[in-house]
Amino acid sequence: MKVKVEVRFKEGVLDPEGQTILNTLNRKGYDFVSDVRVGKVIELEVEDGIERYEKKIEEICHSILANPIIEDYRIIY
Repeated sequence: MKVKVEVRFKEGVLDPEGQTILNTLNRKGYDFVSDVRVGKVIELEVEDGIERYEKKIEEICHSILANPIIEDYRIIY
């Protein structure tokens, strides 16, 4: 079974990659775009019976996949 984890910078945290994309879009005439935020999606393949692993997956996200000081994450089962 696949579990997806979306990781993004928290609101108010500078996103340099997003800012670079926004600047490029605006220079190319796409000035209707006012903000760009970049994130990442991580897929984990886990054994069946995912309910047993929910707490462990949360630990993985909090300690390895995301930096909870500057990033938020969302687990999608």
